[in-house]
Amino acid sequence: MAFLQSAGEILAGDAQLRSRVVAVCCSTQTEGTVCVDRDGQHIGRALTWLDSRGAAAMARRVRGRAFNIEGYAPLKLWRWLRLTGGAPSLSGRDSAGHMAYLCDEEPERYARTYKFLNVLDYLNLRLSGRFCATQDSTVTSWITDNRDPNNIRYDAGLIRMLGIDADKLPEIVHSTDVLGPLLPEVVQALGLSTKTVVVGGAVDNSAVAVGAAVGDFETHLYLGTSSWLGAHVPFMKTDVRHKIAAVPGAVDGRYLAMALQSTAGANLSFLRDRILYHPDELASDEEHPAVYEMLNKIAARVPAGARGLIYTPWLLGERTPVDDPCLRAGLLNMSLEHSREDIFRAFLEGVALNTRWMLEPFARLLGRDAGTITAVGGGAQSDVWCQIMADVTGQPIRQLSSPIQANAIGATFIAGVGIGALRFADLGHLRHARHTYEPSSALRRLYGDKFETFKEVRTRLAPLYQRLNTPQTSTT
Repeated sequence: MAFLQSAGEILAGDAQLRSRVVAVCCSTQTEGTVCVDRDGQHIGRALTWLDSRGAAAMARRVRGRAFNIEGYAPLKLWRWLRLTGGAPSLSGRDSAGHMAYLCDEEPERYARTYKFLNVLDYLNLRLSGRFCATQDSTVTSWITDNRDPNNIRYDAGLIRMLGIDADKLPEIVHSTDVLGPLLPEVVQALGLSTKTVVVGGAVDNSAVAVGAAVGDFETHLYLGTSSWLGAHVPFMKTDVRHKIAAVPGAVDGRYLAMALQSTAGANLSFLRDRILYHPDELASDEEHPAVYEMLNKIAARVPAGARGLIYTPWLLGERTPVDDPCLRAGLLNMSLEHSREDIFRAFLEGVALNTRWMLEPFARLLGRDAGTITAVGGGAQSDVWCQIMADVTGQPIRQLSSPIQANAIGATFIAGVGIGALRFADLGHLRHARHTYEPSSALRRLYGDKFETFKEVRTRLAPLYQRLNTPQTSTT
């Protein structure tokens, strides 16, 4: 319904625009799980990437009885890494954790499920009528053999390790595959041509990567609610210690190396909605960009370093370079001399410091310096934040002309490749940069020292956060 409403708003009253639509291609959030019956109707509510109820179920599947490596039985971990390039998250928030949870804790819903679909797969079902998953939407089920990027397929042994029924899994297609014509009811609702086709599409990180850069090792930074570093590479590779992996993406023949940060822009919306403003003070969503613009101007007036204030952006724990759901956000070194202007600057710097923390192992996985990083996502609209990112990481930051539309642009490019109108090699000249921010050599020492302090804060506080935030098991 939301898709039809938004698409309808864009197409309303413009017959010429509707006549130009030749394909529909989606980009959606990932690590969401929808149970559907044989008629394609959803069963219960979807499990999202924030749902960690599968943690206990995954622990039963991945841990050994005696010795474990990073929480995994060695032989199981070896098999996952060898075949998939990664492993199920111990947090239970990925597709593997969701399916394991449903199998163990909701057996009735599990039994009624005909197929488990990711968010993208569910949209494609509603648009084309096909029960299928793209090669990137199925990655975090961790039950596919990914060693040949052109032939991603399920592995029977991994399915047995996860403990689910193989017949509940949809067929795997390529992101650029044409799934078929748009269903008649969708054609009628949107007033499109009956010749309009549905292209497989991609989950958000894969689509963003196509929208940002597809050349080998060209690194991009997505700054949205969460954040990640990504780059297409010609090899499958995993850094278990730092939770970084190169896994199938939307580009055939290539893998997408990813380092994921749990919360980035979410820190700013938290500051806006929970600290600076009461919800009643913001009359509508239209005011939100104006608020961010004002806060960016305020942050620009604060000296680099936020007058010694340090912010740790771990509102939801962290995933890379440590997978620690117990970490929490906090302001350190605050005094009576600090103002809320300093706090906002510290929030921006905190996310940048965490990005630099991710960047170290990410560059090692690439085997080279990340070079100029293309910034996309809502946060990349901020000139101040892009400059802070450049200064803190020491890397040039290229800001694209329409950074917030990277998902939609990437999906458009995938659709173009799918219908034969484009090639991935053609995409470079279709992107336009607004500005490139160079790191300030004068701030190198300041942010170098602050970065070392940032890492020390995590080392010292991690045991405390473990004690405060580890669920207590009842003994009664």
